Amino acid sequence: MCMLILLLIAVTLTAGCSRGPEKSESEKKESPPAAKAKHDSWWCDEHGLPEGECWACSAKYARERKAKGDWCAKHERPESECFVCHPELKAKFAAQYEAKYGKKPPEPEDY
Repeated sequence: MCMLILLLIAVTLTAGCSRGPEKSESEKKESPPAAKAKHDSWWCDEHGLPEGECWACSAKYARERKAKGDWCAKHERPESECFVCHPELKAKFAAQYEAKYGKKPPEPEDY
């Protein structure tokens, strides 16, 4: 009976981990953070930007901004979209939302 319990514990411990392989540091830097929001509309509620200009939701867009030298290394996002360093930019993007929908955008979650 004792052997059966030990066997069950061993199987549970070895089979319990279902995570995929760890990403390397370069892969982590290359990919944007996993986003929780749906990405099927014009606006990214999570980051407060139009989807086509969302650095966090589009690795391609982030790479393009980095290649152009538009990157805030401190906050890992384009300088032209860094609401932390440039709070006035938040109002600029909010104005685009208001012009399209006639109301204020949802508050970004990732700031």
